[in-house]
Amino acid sequence: MGLAGSVTLAGETIPPAPRVRRRRRWRRVLLCLAAGLLAIPVGIIVLFLIYPLPSNLNPYVPAPSTRIYDRHGRLLYEVVGPGGRRVIEPLSAIPIALRQATIAAEDESFYHNPGIDPGAIVRSLFLDARLGRAAYGGSTITQQLVRTILLTPAEREQRSLTRKLHEASLALQLTLRYSKNQVLAMYLNNVYYGGLAYGVEAASEGYFGRPVADLDLAQCALLAGIPQGPTLYNPLINPDDARIRRQEVLGLLQRDGYITEAQESQADAEPLGLAPPADNILAPHFVFYVLGLLEQQYGQAALEQGGLQITTTLDLNLQQQAEAAVRFHVDQLTKDHLVHDGALVSIDPATGQILAMVGSANYSDRASDGAVNVAVAARQPGSAIKPFTYAAAFSRDYTPATVVDDEPSAFPTKEGIPFEPQNYDLQFHGPVTLRTALANSYNIPAVKVLAHVGIPAMLNMAHAAGITTMNDARRYGLALTLGGGEVRLLDLTDAYGTFATGGVHHDSVAILRVVDSTGKVWQSWRSSSGRRAMSPQVAYLITSILSDNSARMPAFGENSPLLLDRPAAAKTGTTSDFHDNWTVGYTPDLVTGVWVGNADNTAMRDVTGISGAAPIWHDFMESALQNLPISDFPRPQGIVDETICPGTGLPPTSACPDRFAEVFIAGAQPRVPTHPTAPAAVVALGEPATGSQFQINTSVPPAYQQAPVRVQAAGIRPGSLRLLVNGRVAYRFAGMGGEWLWPLSPGTYRLQAVGADPRGHPVWSGVSVVRVHKPQTPL
Repeated sequence: MGLAGSVTLAGETIPPAPRVRRRRRWRRVLLCLAAGLLAIPVGIIVLFLIYPLPSNLNPYVPAPSTRIYDRHGRLLYEVVGPGGRRVIEPLSAIPIALRQATIAAEDESFYHNPGIDPGAIVRSLFLDARLGRAAYGGSTITQQLVRTILLTPAEREQRSLTRKLHEASLALQLTLRYSKNQVLAMYLNNVYYGGLAYGVEAASEGYFGRPVADLDLAQCALLAGIPQGPTLYNPLINPDDARIRRQEVLGLLQRDGYITEAQESQADAEPLGLAPPADNILAPHFVFYVLGLLEQQYGQAALEQGGLQITTTLDLNLQQQAEAAVRFHVDQLTKDHLVHDGALVSIDPATGQILAMVGSANYSDRASDGAVNVAVAARQPGSAIKPFTYAAAFSRDYTPATVVDDEPSAFPTKEGIPFEPQNYDLQFHGPVTLRTALANSYNIPAVKVLAHVGIPAMLNMAHAAGITTMNDARRYGLALTLGGGEVRLLDLTDAYGTFATGGVHHDSVAILRVVDSTGKVWQSWRSSSGRRAMSPQVAYLITSILSDNSARMPAFGENSPLLLDRPAAAKTGTTSDFHDNWTVGYTPDLVTGVWVGNADNTAMRDVTGISGAAPIWHDFMESALQNLPISDFPRPQGIVDETICPGTGLPPTSACPDRFAEVFIAGAQPRVPTHPTAPAAVVALGEPATGSQFQINTSVPPAYQQAPVRVQAAGIRPGSLRLLVNGRVAYRFAGMGGEWLWPLSPGTYRLQAVGADPRGHPVWSGVSVVRVHKPQTPL
């Protein structure tokens, strides 16, 4: 005899057709759903009798406080438990806008439902039946109140049908015993708003520094959006996500007819207007960063009731030095350059431990959103991202001696509009080595290098080094290497630490040890060997360039703030619209990143990475390192030295008097190409050398105020050799070069020679940057 619905032929059972199987599966689902629907009222009635609503709806007792310390045991902050950060307010004292926003965001049918949403429960049961487990659930304001004040922490984490029925039973009892306004008041006075604040009054004081009765529409919308994700939407930790959530709540208010479109737009345009908590707190941005990490890992109940003793990586001495440096220099920039904010992160590159984190110039400044932690906000890095482009190129086939033409260039884009990058100085520098291009932060060579290696390769290098943003390569074009993506200062600093350690990445870490009130160790940091992100040789080439003060002299001068009293590598970055500027740099012992700008994204005026962020970086690094011995960057095996001609990147010939010692990965050294019938075309500017300085003498007639300029060439077209001064032709040489007496006048000049090879292609010399000083005033 065959199975029902199947056919037996010659002793073999043929299973039912797929359509029959689907009908049976749906029949089982419907039977389960019907049984579930029948069980709902029965279960609720049973639980109604077994678990009556308690008379005391606020059964809270003070818990042991949680304390956060720096790495040396100095107290940074004591976390107040839920019994301390709670102020009960009558509903009449809570703005109508906050009540409406809460209902719009959490429970649109609040005033009409019986405390539960039957439709949502049916959908939940249907989806649970399909999955075979309890996973979904509809949650009204009343149910959330039950979960907050009547269920234990363990019960809140359960996903069982019994827990859902228990919650529904208590929600129905609340609705029967209390009016809707009473339930709403209890919800608003008890729900968790992040930052260890329970209830709207504690949240209002914590985030805005004012009573809840004084909140405006935008602030009400922000608060109403937090309970759905107390950590994700905490504006002190994730300001961007908090703004997006506020915008969503304002949209819901407008949709439900509570506000007009004009009111929605006006509120959406407001700054967050955050104020720091009134509690005594040291390193506030770092403390709240740590609390956010722990809350994600253990939940807020553990922070309130566990009596945790948390030892962090922070060094309070370095933190206070960092805060002072940021505050001093931002104050200097405020008046003339419209700069109101700055941030700093400093890390031990060998461990990834965060030693200092300054999230703003003034944590207490509400006007500039000082409570927002810009150290963990995504901002455009400008040229500070370039080293990862060059690292990708050095990992492939380029060297610091590779020559790229810095000349007007256009690159195709997906939009069909050519991308024509410009250098910051609006000049073109001809053929330059990659050492010169990166050290002076020339844009056109960086774009050409990115076009060579490809965006995915550059992003892979950045991510391996520690960047956590910019995860979709398809979103970006070649402007990515000029700062066209967004990064966090914390990540960028950590990623530069990968260069400092010879290519080994250590994830940034903020917590060394967590112990509860019973002495149980919840977590303890252990050292690790890190993760190899790039070869030691590639990391050394980047460090060699970023620590080369001579190479960056044309753009930054001889005594820029990037120069320390010890070997140090550094890079600046400035966005084209003056919204952000950066300096990130390192020694073998310390890596520090600095951001300067405005938290509300308003533009600064005429301030760059070298004038805005670099002085902060310089002062902090000098102070932080003053008691440490001076050490140089270790040179790995597999690095060799070769002498090259800067104009060609090749070994010098007799036509190249200007020579330079360059470092290479062994096996990647350049070789002179052999030309049996025609020598390589070479142009060399021999004198004056770059960095030369001249002084106008008032006792000498102007006609005799001259400096010799010597140029040599080989293999070029006769009559094609010219000398350019600041991009303009100043003299034409006959033959293969010679000497010309250059008339001097005060100023800074860029001298470069150019000729044409037999095919008519330009052949450039290196660049000499010289300065002519005004006559000295007699004493």
